[in-house]
Amino acid sequence: MLEVDSASGIYITDQQGKKYIDFISGIAVSNVGHRHPKVVEAIEKQLKKYMHLMVYGEYVQSPQIKLAEKLAMHLPANLSSVYFTNSGAEANDGAMKLAKRATGRTEIVYFEKAYHGSTTGALSVMGDEFFKQAYRPLLPDCKMIAFNNLNQLKEISSKTAAVIVETIQGEAGAIVPDLCFMQQLRKRCSETGALLIFDEVQCGFGRSGKLWAFEHFGVVPDILTLSKGMGGGLPIGAFIASKELMNLLTHNPILGHITTFGGNAICCAASLATLTLIVEEKLYERAAELEKVIKKRFQNHEKLNKIRGKGLMLAIPFKNQTENFKVVENCFQQKLITDWFLFADHCLRIAPPLIIDDQALHDSLDIIENACENLDV
Repeated sequence: MLEVDSASGIYITDQQGKKYIDFISGIAVSNVGHRHPKVVEAIEKQLKKYMHLMVYGEYVQSPQIKLAEKLAMHLPANLSSVYFTNSGAEANDGAMKLAKRATGRTEIVYFEKAYHGSTTGALSVMGDEFFKQAYRPLLPDCKMIAFNNLNQLKEISSKTAAVIVETIQGEAGAIVPDLCFMQQLRKRCSETGALLIFDEVQCGFGRSGKLWAFEHFGVVPDILTLSKGMGGGLPIGAFIASKELMNLLTHNPILGHITTFGGNAICCAASLATLTLIVEEKLYERAAELEKVIKKRFQNHEKLNKIRGKGLMLAIPFKNQTENFKVVENCFQQKLITDWFLFADHCLRIAPPLIIDDQALHDSLDIIENACENLDV
């Protein structure tokens, strides 16, 4: 157990002064590292002006406007209207509500081993029954199909309000879908009138090697959801759609979606600084470069050569959970924080801050390699 005293950059320091490399970024949250000076500066500047004022949407607040403008500037034209939330689960709940309102349908299609959050709505589209069974009944009309399986796309029909999918599956162990699958998924949704929701809560904000992971596939969703790496360490999320779609939440009923703390001024200021950093310093390109470095480093290693994923959202499969957990523990003893995946506990998670320098990266890879030695499972 790590009792934290402080965190800065890629490091977490415990109460005894021991410094650990954070190789998972708080699960893809600290994309620009812990307490990045520019993020802290933005927080302090806004803190001197105001914090919470009123329920989101009641007042015009410049941090919200500036962040929404910056997001829209770097997204396709149909993703121009932003609704801020507190988390990724809330963003996904909002996206599903919007899809039902827009289509007049109730069915939501989701995928095996999907993770979209733990609220009742998000849990309803989680692709693992073990984590759902204790909380049923959940939302009705939710249908699970196989991920990356072209034959399953026929299950999307004129009854479907939306298909929600992680652009790259996170908790399944950094599973990258085939280009053909993503393009056919987009086509099937367009044919049936179902809205396509891309969940980029974990793979967004440069982690995949592109600013947005959907850029890898040449397709654009109807609704995009974001969080985790969005706030530079502060809680914020968003669902984003066209102005036409989002306006449906303004009437019949009025206040069709509402949140007290979504769009918090300080969180928006931190997020704007984070997005600006990622874009101006092209940290997504850095992630793509380091993916190549990591894969090349381990390409001839007996246990580490099956690495998968995109950018700095990677997974290393081991023989079983026991072997992987030993590696995780061995890494921790060498002051490297690694982790496993919710639906792939035999896989080691690699998701360091995008700002990690070459030396720290190679030191981390040395530790992982050392942690694999003398495994007796």
